[in-house]
Amino acid sequence: MEKCIIVAIADNRAIGKSNALLWHIAEDMKYFRQTTTGSPVVMGWMTFQSIGGKPLPKRDNVVISIFPWPDKPEGVTEVASLEEAYQVLAHESGKVFVMGGGETYRQALPTADKLYITHVHTTIEDADTFFPVIDPLIWKVESTTPVAVDPETGYGYEFTVYTRI
Repeated sequence: MEKCIIVAIADNRAIGKSNALLWHIAEDMKYFRQTTTGSPVVMGWMTFQSIGGKPLPKRDNVVISIFPWPDKPEGVTEVASLEEAYQVLAHESGKVFVMGGGETYRQALPTADKLYITHVHTTIEDADTFFPVIDPLIWKVESTTPVAVDPETGYGYEFTVYTRI
């Protein structure tokens, strides 16, 4: 199993505010869908709620929840921790994607093999959730796309894949 993280981050590492994304960039949504479809995704309960409380199609959805969940939707596996999520998915031979939120990213980063980062070139001063620092002594750039500009937001962005050194 290859442990991966997928996230879009601002230049100041901001990733969210009030349990919501900071922008809607159509190409980033397309990239996320193309990259994760067919692979399991792991997320915290708040992230699951932020995507509408429904499992993402064509992916095994594993949701970390520390509280009992009596009305769990079909197609969701509930676990109590990131470690348990990885145990449940240990049979996977391909990629497993951690997709948020902030605390789940913080816990996943030390054992991740790859990072799929959309770098969004803006600073969100009032964000309340941030991605940890990507240490260049630990991570090297495997690939990156040229900077594109989202016509809706005007933000520049690029897709970068990092591999653990």
